[in-house]
Amino acid sequence: MTTTTRIALAQRPHGVPTDDSFLIEEVELPPLGDGQVLLAVDYLSLDPYMRGRMSSAKSYAAPTEIGDTMPGGTVATVLESRYDGLAAGDTVLSYSGWQTHAVAAGASVRRLDPAGAPVQTALGVLGMPGFTAYAGMRNIGRPQAGETVVVAAATGPVGSMVGQLAQRAGARAVGIAGGAAKVDFLRDGLGFDAAVDHRAPDFAEQLAAATPDGIDVYFENVGGTVFDAVFPRLNTFGRVPVCGLAANYNLTELPDGKDRTGVLLGGILTRSLTFRGFIQNEFADSQFSDFLAEIAPEVAAGRIRYREDVVDGLTNAPEAFRGLLAGKNFGKLLIRVR
Repeated sequence: MTTTTRIALAQRPHGVPTDDSFLIEEVELPPLGDGQVLLAVDYLSLDPYMRGRMSSAKSYAAPTEIGDTMPGGTVATVLESRYDGLAAGDTVLSYSGWQTHAVAAGASVRRLDPAGAPVQTALGVLGMPGFTAYAGMRNIGRPQAGETVVVAAATGPVGSMVGQLAQRAGARAVGIAGGAAKVDFLRDGLGFDAAVDHRAPDFAEQLAAATPDGIDVYFENVGGTVFDAVFPRLNTFGRVPVCGLAANYNLTELPDGKDRTGVLLGGILTRSLTFRGFIQNEFADSQFSDFLAEIAPEVAAGRIRYREDVVDGLTNAPEAFRGLLAGKNFGKLLIRVR
């Protein structure tokens, strides 16, 4: 029998997930059947959506059940295969979750070519986060030359791609991030046209100075006070792809203050704004191959840049995940499992 060390959902968190929200245990894996592969997980992706899966609230995906392995994308090595087309030693993209080993259907994984790009990029710039930016900009943002595109959480794997796609379209890219180091990285490391610190006391004034002609596309990853500063600066016919609301994920009740729904709807009406929520998988079947064909050569040539934040050890995943929700990561957050 093969065993796996896994991190399961022990209880649904109220607010920020604590250590009591998780259970670390060793369990036996089922015997390998026909059409299946045995995997050893190399990298685990940590992403904000996982907080929603810990909740029982209705969402676009079913919640993780108590006692189930925490979900997540992984890069893994095939240890044993009973599936034609995959052999021991192959590297694959899988959805094995927070664990060291897994048994998976061979048809459910995608073989990766280590010679094409570092394999962990399949979890970041060349994976779901990168494609999220691509799909949101291609289908909703649709930036045009000369326009201004603003993105929140701009040093993350989604935000950093959004800004670079904006520039490829001839638009100005303005990134919003937390802290001087991240702001400097947006300007110097990624080449954004402007960057502002949402933690600065004069954040709204900085944003206004960085967007003198207003904002044509705002890629929403955060919500909260960042959105409050952005909304008045949206131009007529502005487009807002709504990808995430990280500022709200640990809330246990509505924020204090008056209901501003009327102001929001009034602005949408009078400025002919388009707000469109989306989940990347609605575009994946038709556009993911286009994404890889267009972006993979740009990454290989260094024209699309990215940053990774790698934490060693599966047992450090809960703490790293809490840091992700607080914006402590700097780039795409990965757990190096082995």
